[in-house]
Amino acid sequence: MPIEILTVCTGNIVRSPLSELYLRLLLADLPVEVASAGTQPRPGEAMTEQACEIAAELGIPATEIEAHQAQRLTEPALAGRDLVLAMTRAHRKAVVELDPSLLRKAFTILEFARLSRHVTDAELHEAGADAGDDPRARFRAVLDRIIAVRGTVDAPGDPSEDDVLDPAGRSWNTYEASMSQLLPAVEAVARVIRAAVSPAR
Repeated sequence: MPIEILTVCTGNIVRSPLSELYLRLLLADLPVEVASAGTQPRPGEAMTEQACEIAAELGIPATEIEAHQAQRLTEPALAGRDLVLAMTRAHRKAVVELDPSLLRKAFTILEFARLSRHVTDAELHEAGADAGDDPRARFRAVLDRIIAVRGTVDAPGDPSEDDVLDPAGRSWNTYEASMSQLLPAVEAVARVIRAAVSPAR
């Protein structure tokens, strides 16, 4: 069974689809499925022109960019997810209100990236190896390592530091500022998942 991940923002036209598509690209060789949704989307809406440009620069195939249609965050969309990555604390709150069972598996993406910096690749490999061969079991064991860090690492002095800036409808400079937060965080998530699933070298 593949590892199932959902990314969540407001309109599902910039931050969450870019996270979805970039994560899928980075983990294309692994048994991982990524989807995205928005808390207040216009269902069927395409990604913004700027988001499409960024996706193309990242090397995401045009067919995947063009295929994206905004989806609403629903209970069925959350069912069975191994990890939910919200763009802001408000989005994470919306996720947990819809499905309280995801309390431990839902993070803002910046929070997840911040916590993951405190767990080495060796520790991730060890946790995954101890869980056996099933990718989902390995990832869940690794996620437990990340969750454990939550109680030992100080939160940011300003809680908004765990929120990705929303660039929709704003300037290109705002898009660049948002991507400077988002893209390294996606890469940090990919590092954790790859360490969980891939055998140590």
